[in-house]
Amino acid sequence: MSTQKSKGAPAAPVELDSSDDENAAATPNITKKIPPAEPVGQQTLTSRSFWKAGDYVVGPSKRPSLAKGQLEHARVHPKFLHSNATSHKWAFGAIAELLDNGVDEIQNGATFVSVDKIDLKKDNSPALLFRDDGGGMNPEGLRKCMSLGYSTKKSNTTIGQYGNGFKTSTMRLGADAIVFSCATHGSKATQSIGLLSYTFLRRTGQDDVIVPMIDFDISGNWVQPIIYSSQDDWSSNLKTILEWSPFGSKEDLLQQFEDIGAHGTKIIIYNLWLNDEGVYELSFDDDDEDIRLRDEANHGNLTKLNKKTVDLQNHVSYRLRYSLRAYASILYLRKFTNFQVIIRGKSVQQYDIQDDLIHVKVITYRPQLATMSKEVSVETTIGFAKEAPDLAVSGFNVYHKNRLIRPFWKVTADGSSKGNGVIGILEANFIEPAHDKQDFERSSLFIRLETRLKQMVMDYWKCHCHFVGYQPLIPSELKLHRERAVKSSGGPTPIDVDTSDGQHSPQEVVMSDGNTEGMSVEEICEENIQLFMRYEEHVKKEDELKQTINNLKKELEFAKRKKDQLAAYLEIKRKQKATQHRSAQTNA
Repeated sequence: MSTQKSKGAPAAPVELDSSDDENAAATPNITKKIPPAEPVGQQTLTSRSFWKAGDYVVGPSKRPSLAKGQLEHARVHPKFLHSNATSHKWAFGAIAELLDNGVDEIQNGATFVSVDKIDLKKDNSPALLFRDDGGGMNPEGLRKCMSLGYSTKKSNTTIGQYGNGFKTSTMRLGADAIVFSCATHGSKATQSIGLLSYTFLRRTGQDDVIVPMIDFDISGNWVQPIIYSSQDDWSSNLKTILEWSPFGSKEDLLQQFEDIGAHGTKIIIYNLWLNDEGVYELSFDDDDEDIRLRDEANHGNLTKLNKKTVDLQNHVSYRLRYSLRAYASILYLRKFTNFQVIIRGKSVQQYDIQDDLIHVKVITYRPQLATMSKEVSVETTIGFAKEAPDLAVSGFNVYHKNRLIRPFWKVTADGSSKGNGVIGILEANFIEPAHDKQDFERSSLFIRLETRLKQMVMDYWKCHCHFVGYQPLIPSELKLHRERAVKSSGGPTPIDVDTSDGQHSPQEVVMSDGNTEGMSVEEICEENIQLFMRYEEHVKKEDELKQTINNLKKELEFAKRKKDQLAAYLEIKRKQKATQHRSAQTNA
């Protein structure tokens, strides 16, 4: 191989289309010769820091005029690659998207996805290597991967949906990426190579995103280039790849397929970004079995820490900020059976947060979706961290389609002891994640979920805080809290917790007249459960009545139109009959 395991290098060019048309031709623009490169010194990278890499002057377009009758296509300026990648504020979010691609390949037989650090033979600089043994991409699939807006992932279980993750993720981690993929479709086996190089595009002054790609047919005994237009065009793409990639010959490129096998994909990201101090943003030296965020890791390197601080920094909620292995351990909700995530040669042990919770309750939440939508119920597991109250960790871990979107999301107010140590886990497939998959879109459904989670924490806290040493509220305080909640919401605010046997349908409880004196905390919880169930039932009935009213209004409007049409028809008939009668009298 041209790479050896153990610090990126300069990178790389076919025109990158922007399209949302899934059925559009997937091999456009590969027949054109790549525009000649300007001298390297004319357009140098002004900064190796990601957040400054987009600061360069755009010169006038040198694109030749169109031939008569030729249509201009929508172009994507290289600056867009950088601005698009800024959606990833957090480098681990970009790595997670590339891991997602491997996980999505489980349906195609993948058994692993790995991320490693390699040293490039060309200049001994570090690079990131991603690899999976999924179905791979044929030439058409690679072109869709390299283009904007194409996505073949339409399954309800796949994490990626928009066809944009590869571009944003690779460009967030480094200036350049080269992709190798093997696939077999029918009787045809292919090997494909594509280069997405911000370095090439900037240094050659391109005003359009050019992505060189070459393909080989390996169905027979020989590796045969797949020529789409002419040998010269194919050779031009190969020449550009060799000039701007870490590989010096076609043989070096083909050697990269040896560890892929008959199917799978390999991505090498090089020219890795530096931080503001001019050192690599990712650290590979602190732990040979991990990849760390240098700036985040340095925040924890303080001396003379007390025991509570040490315990906090050892908890996964803290370590995931700088340790990729810690983050990957909770990245997927359900444990894999025949699949593993591998970081620097060692498999990641998936960590089930629920295993370290005590006094666990399962709460069912039914979000109110659109009227015609299918009813959805979400089970939220909630409990105290086993180290509570000594460990000040709290928050909800919210997943979407098995993928962690918001880790340890603290929904209670800062500075309040209420909710300390309370941790929750839920899978919220009814709301949409943001494009960087580190948050959710701020929809009305999301706002209602946030409100409901706040209520869950407070209700759980009131019923269980005394189990871990906190002082519970006295009945008069509980009564005051309930009265304030009722006034602020215009209705009853319940505590939606399970009964002790884990069932979600509590027994019928006789309601009191607001007098909570002498009632236990559990009895108040039960009473509020009934209030909530009745409230939810009334809300549902109100929605049904509103829908019925709307339907009746529509029927009334329809009846009025029919009546007017019938009246007009009868008037016409009456006039026709009168005219015929007068005509008959005249003739007589």
